[in-house]
Amino acid sequence: MSHIKNTFLLITLSFLFTHTSFVLSVESINQSHGFALYGDLKYAQSFTHLDYVNPIAPKGGQIKLMGFGTFDTLNPYTLKGISPINSPGQYIYGFSEETDSLLIGTEGVSRSGDEPQSAYGLIAESIRYPDDISWAIFKIRNIAQFQDGHKIDADDILFSWHTLINKGHPAFRQRLKGIKQVEKIDNHSVKVTFKQVDSRADLLRFGEMPILPEHYWRNKDFSKTTLTPPLISGPYKIDSVSAGKYIIFARNKTYWAKDLPILKGRYNFDGIQFDYYRDQTVAFEGFKSAEFDAFIDYTAKNWAAGYNFPALKNNEVIKLEIPHSIPSGTQGLFFNTRRTLFNSVKVREAIALLFDFEWTNKNIFHNAYKRNNSYFPNSIYDSSADIPDKAELEYLSPFQDELPTELFKQPFSPSQHTGNGNIRKQLKKALTLLTEAGWNLKKGILYNDKTNKPFEFEILISQPGMKRVIQPYIENLKKAGINVTARLVDANQYKVRLDNFDYDMTTFVLSQSLSPSYEQRSYFHSSTVNIKGSKNYAGITHPVIDILTEKIVNAKTREELISTTKALDRVLLWNHYIIPNWHLNYHRIAYWDRFKQPALQPPYTLGFDTWWAK
Repeated sequence: MSHIKNTFLLITLSFLFTHTSFVLSVESINQSHGFALYGDLKYAQSFTHLDYVNPIAPKGGQIKLMGFGTFDTLNPYTLKGISPINSPGQYIYGFSEETDSLLIGTEGVSRSGDEPQSAYGLIAESIRYPDDISWAIFKIRNIAQFQDGHKIDADDILFSWHTLINKGHPAFRQRLKGIKQVEKIDNHSVKVTFKQVDSRADLLRFGEMPILPEHYWRNKDFSKTTLTPPLISGPYKIDSVSAGKYIIFARNKTYWAKDLPILKGRYNFDGIQFDYYRDQTVAFEGFKSAEFDAFIDYTAKNWAAGYNFPALKNNEVIKLEIPHSIPSGTQGLFFNTRRTLFNSVKVREAIALLFDFEWTNKNIFHNAYKRNNSYFPNSIYDSSADIPDKAELEYLSPFQDELPTELFKQPFSPSQHTGNGNIRKQLKKALTLLTEAGWNLKKGILYNDKTNKPFEFEILISQPGMKRVIQPYIENLKKAGINVTARLVDANQYKVRLDNFDYDMTTFVLSQSLSPSYEQRSYFHSSTVNIKGSKNYAGITHPVIDILTEKIVNAKTREELISTTKALDRVLLWNHYIIPNWHLNYHRIAYWDRFKQPALQPPYTLGFDTWWAK
């Protein structure tokens, strides 16, 4: 790493008063302009811009984009309410109401487009840390400031840390749990001490932390929702807003970081407006009428058959499929195992057997999707290609008695259907499993042997389009004597019910990164099962999963990360906590021909923040 960091020797004199000698200890200190979770940074300290931008892209112009759902707060860092960036899909565009962080590249809307888990200094000019990474010192840039001109200093860093872990969303306590202490060295430096040595992930987690202005929030209630634009740093200001209808951003032309190499060629539009729609079909009609400028299409049927309109034929609208290498996320139907109904692995496996993906893909999705065989599809962490290798077995073998024997003998694969709607084979197997779990079919209805209660549950959804996907599955479940209803709720109610784990089954996508880390705790660790607002939607409490999750967070090498994550994938899959859904490995986007984009498409983001107006 000699090209990205400087090394110093920290000399400490430790006098031994009982002797006439002293001990000289030498500690190697690294200084860098950024930090990579594993390996080296791609860009040396002298870099002038990212490879996938046009560094001389012109500034100016306006763009209208589609927001989906609704929002009722402009504070994205608390449990209460929905902020614009936390509404479905908005993060992909790269514009938000979020404030700056010490480092940029591994979190939020500004993820690196061509590196896995690498971050560069934003508010932080440099980072210093010893070889054992037991602590780190972040030096704040002299030019860093909030949008009111107030300089960002060490007090803001300490205030942000205390505020977020005490009053922010519970996720911050999970992200920052590896931080032991934060100290102010001087106005432009803070020292972070970690609970463990070699805390590479914790260094990045602290660097990603949003930096809040102490002078603004000191006399305000941070935990409350607000529609008053809060003071931030960042490339855009909130110009105007109407709750749930629109938000307009204006480029901050005096943005302190606009000339930093990491931001060259980005954030080129002078104005960005998000108009919010609650229905994708209505939104698409709005796009065709040029009510907004770009449409990311999540509906296979619409993408296949919905673009027969004059503007596309006249080349006024461009329709693109842009390949990417982004891990596709854990998408599925989540069993809430907090419910007694879903305590049994056999019950969960039986219910999963009756989901006919092949029929759904053929008749509803125009064969557009690939079935998820993993919690980490479209990534190197997908374990479904083969049985555990030697490296994985080091983590799995000690727990052989606590894991399904199949896990060691065969790769996991969801139930395969013919695609013609015939589920007789799967139905027979499902009923056998249900019988073994204490359920029996009587006059077409499935009853519990002990309680004599019928098997019935509700699937919670927030998107109207999911009804047509779920309904054929509900019909299959009825053939097993299971009564299921789909409950459609609005975005606010959906969030509240998810935050409080008030559902039997629900649909969701857990985002996954190129380097899984602390977020796996929130998704799968038993410590989060009762934390309101955590993303442990399946209610997982499994000792082996706890151990593997911690090994992922503390992985020392990329090879170790791959092996532990694949091992975790297997344990999750064979416990049937979700019914895996489907994924794409390309973006589906249509846009009015009013923009230009760089020649190089980044593999890990859409890169919309690098586009500019014609």
